[in-house]
Amino acid sequence: MSVLAIDLGGSKVLAALVDGGRVLDRAEAATDRDAGPEVWLAQMATLARPWSGQFAQAGVTVTGLVHAGHWSAMNPATLNVPLQYPLAARARAALGVPVTLANDGHAAAWGEHVHGAGIGQADMVFVTVSTGIGGGIIVNRALVAGRSGMAGHVGQLLPMTIDGGRFEDSASGRWIAAEAAAQGQPGDARAIFAAADRGAPWARAIIASSAGKVAALMRNLQLLFDPGLIVVGGGIGLASGYLDLVQAALADLPDLYRPTLARAALGADAGAIGIAALATSTSMGEIQK
Repeated sequence: MSVLAIDLGGSKVLAALVDGGRVLDRAEAATDRDAGPEVWLAQMATLARPWSGQFAQAGVTVTGLVHAGHWSAMNPATLNVPLQYPLAARARAALGVPVTLANDGHAAAWGEHVHGAGIGQADMVFVTVSTGIGGGIIVNRALVAGRSGMAGHVGQLLPMTIDGGRFEDSASGRWIAAEAAAQGQPGDARAIFAAADRGAPWARAIIASSAGKVAALMRNLQLLFDPGLIVVGGGIGLASGYLDLVQAALADLPDLYRPTLARAALGADAGAIGIAALATSTSMGEIQK
């Protein structure tokens, strides 16, 4: 039977019917960031209803900290959830099937490892640059979650200036929009990229600034983990020209220190395919269900 995959992010709720590395069908709705978990659960159930009877288990992936079936916000500005919210149990009640829960960066990392750009890589890091910034780490072909599920949360690192904030607050899609608004150019990240495509210097400068900071993050990740590959995904990471800017910022590094970067082969489906794969993994399922 297929697996129902739900990807709850800061911008949208994606529901997909997944078979192995293939998405058979999908539906999505905008995330109301202020609505709260009960509304998001209702959205999940509504999106999945047309596939009733076609899946016997589900995987749910979310931004933030996931541990033992519970969900907590790492950055409330992305999605503000109560501390230790019992999402796995609540999702099972809403969807009517067993649910596996994972962080979105972890799920996408696993999806790219087993079905995408990371196939054949024993060690890889996945970085998603989107509304926020997250990631996942594969070491010796195993997903590293850490003692409390915190491993891979690269967006929560201190910025290089160590000003007390979070790295994602200086480079993510949310930051791109906030920086543009501060310059009198309101709009979401997609609008900023459209302005850059039209040649607007202010938009190009903001995007280049984000890419330069992400390049510094990639260099640090290479030094920390020395992976064979760093896979980049997310709406910003996969936007036209963005990865080229990151690569250009790393071009002067000696070969020994320069990370090998690749676009997420599964694109926006990496998280859905990854959580579906984790849902069929006994070891992961027993931890998070």
